[in-house]
Amino acid sequence: MFNRRNFIKTLGLSGLGLTGLGLESLGADQPIRSKAIVPYSPIKIKGRVTSNGKGIYRTIISDGRSVIPTDKEGRFELISGTDRDFIFISLPAGYQIKKQANGSAAYYYKLDPTKSEQEFSFKLDPVSQSDDNHHFLLLADTQIQNEYEAEQLLTVSAVDVQKTVQQLNDPNLFGIGCGDLVFDQFDLFKDYNDAIVKTGIPFFQVIGNHDMDLNVRTDRWSGDTFKGHFGPTYYSFNRGEIHYVVLDDVFYLGADKKYIGYLDEEQLQWLENDLSFVEKGKTVVVSLHIPTYTGAVTRYPERDTLGGTVSNRQHLYKILEGYNAHIMSGHTHFNDNMILGDHLFEHCHGTVCGAWWSGPICYDGTPNGYGVYKAQGSSLSWQYKSTGMDLNHQMRIYEQGKHSEHMDMVAVNCWNWDPSWKMTWEENGIQKGQLDRRVALDPLSVSLHLGPELPSRRKWVEPQLNDHMFFFKPQDAGANINILAEDRFGNTYREKLV
Repeated sequence: MFNRRNFIKTLGLSGLGLTGLGLESLGADQPIRSKAIVPYSPIKIKGRVTSNGKGIYRTIISDGRSVIPTDKEGRFELISGTDRDFIFISLPAGYQIKKQANGSAAYYYKLDPTKSEQEFSFKLDPVSQSDDNHHFLLLADTQIQNEYEAEQLLTVSAVDVQKTVQQLNDPNLFGIGCGDLVFDQFDLFKDYNDAIVKTGIPFFQVIGNHDMDLNVRTDRWSGDTFKGHFGPTYYSFNRGEIHYVVLDDVFYLGADKKYIGYLDEEQLQWLENDLSFVEKGKTVVVSLHIPTYTGAVTRYPERDTLGGTVSNRQHLYKILEGYNAHIMSGHTHFNDNMILGDHLFEHCHGTVCGAWWSGPICYDGTPNGYGVYKAQGSSLSWQYKSTGMDLNHQMRIYEQGKHSEHMDMVAVNCWNWDPSWKMTWEENGIQKGQLDRRVALDPLSVSLHLGPELPSRRKWVEPQLNDHMFFFKPQDAGANINILAEDRFGNTYREKLV
């Protein structure tokens, strides 16, 4: 008998968003589609970028291969080809993000392969308030597979995001959907779009492994459905002093649901060209689905990480040298903050769907939720927003006896921790010292996920080790005990042991 749980673990892909491996989700009788490659012929493209009738100088235009600036009149010309899908603009800072009817950003036109000459006009409107300071929300893995999950996204998660939008009250706020928008069921893109529209802000979308066409022979055609809804799978835009990039790092291997984390040469060359117009020293935010690297590599060293990290990540890092770079990812259903260099930081986010809509947390104990980012000039700060909780909810405390491996200790899960955080505790108002960080399981995840019958909706989910569990032993168990967490930005969060 096929043991699906063990098969996933053997591949080293457990917890990497690869649930439903094999033909049972693809459909064993579903035909594999092949597409005829249209013989290449050039397409001459010209156009203009304007605001209030005036051309905008040095706006970047691309077809995914060529990257060119507009002239002083806002005009552009390039030779594209029938192998290109779109012409798109790297939206300059200081202009509004226009929305499509589906709530996603409008920044591109579809090319017509039957016309050898085409002309496009990008008309931009200035922002009502400077975007030098702005916010964005990062939603990883909404990953809806059925009507129940779509309803949860629309009536719970989207409502929470809507409240956050109202609280931030920022006219330049936007969102990033960091891949796995749906769980292979493409008819649910409509429900996803309804949820995005409900938030009231424009979203830029990232393709995930569960957003890909799987009944095709190669990666070349795997993004067709996604592109039909959201446009290019890699592109860039600007807000204030920050340059934003979206990449497609899911490379479909053309068999079952197998893929690797990989950035192809075309994208890397495009990124080099795109960044050639961005001054060194600026902040660059790169969003992709599969993380380039995570702590799971060391927590589970026996696992094959081809499906869980980007195999050629060092080449991306090389291109990002000289910039203050932040990489935004999802895919893993846990929360990790990785400092990868002096000016390179990766944020691997806990997910909107948690452990695939099976309960209130991801399997590392991180609550269902999303990232909230604030840009002030070129500086970036962030918090993790737990669905249904206040933004200051940043940790969960377990009294002595609740953690099976540390029975005499108080345990704390501080999911958005990174090495710049300070974790301390008090007894009766007296500072007692720092907490001891250990790689461990989260007790709530153990109670909700451990065993072949839990959780009831997704029986293959299991608790996972994380790097953000902390422990201490009170000197007086009967004292009033508080845990204090101070993040790298000086925000202090206080929770009382009850």
